[in-house]
Amino acid sequence: MKQALFGGGCFWCIEAVLNELRGVLKVESGYAGGKTQNPSYEAVCTGVTGHAEVVKIDFDETQISYQDLLNVFFGMHDPTTLNRQGNDIGTQYRSVIYYYDDSQKQQAEQMINDLKSEDLDVVTQLEPVPTFYKAEEYHQNFYAKNPEQGYCNFAIPPKLLKLRKKFQHLMK
Repeated sequence: MKQALFGGGCFWCIEAVLNELRGVLKVESGYAGGKTQNPSYEAVCTGVTGHAEVVKIDFDETQISYQDLLNVFFGMHDPTTLNRQGNDIGTQYRSVIYYYDDSQKQQAEQMINDLKSEDLDVVTQLEPVPTFYKAEEYHQNFYAKNPEQGYCNFAIPPKLLKLRKKFQHLMK
């Protein structure tokens, strides 16, 4: 089993997408990259803790590669908007990849450079894995538990549709 740690806006959205992929064994919503120990959702939402909303992914490398996860990650959020994804604005919604080893770092760097060579102004940060703080339990599998919640109903179905169209070959 391998792990990946991505931030690309609201963690509910990224979690809902990644849970649809074969080889993804577990997705946990949480916080990383800030200065406060054991931050709460309310504190992270203020932007003062410095944390990003992230998802930690446990995946089976024999079923899905880290490169595949990167492709889905970049395909499901906008890596060109600084500290923003749609209506979510603030540093907690930044585009960030935290790498666990040199291989992940190199693959992410290559992907960012490839996107930049297509004249995209990619602002995705690339940093070593910091301390990960699991979000409160009510955030885990949020969309699966709350599909009719207003924000989820607005933001997640289009991402799932895009996933089906672009990455059907990676889905469960």
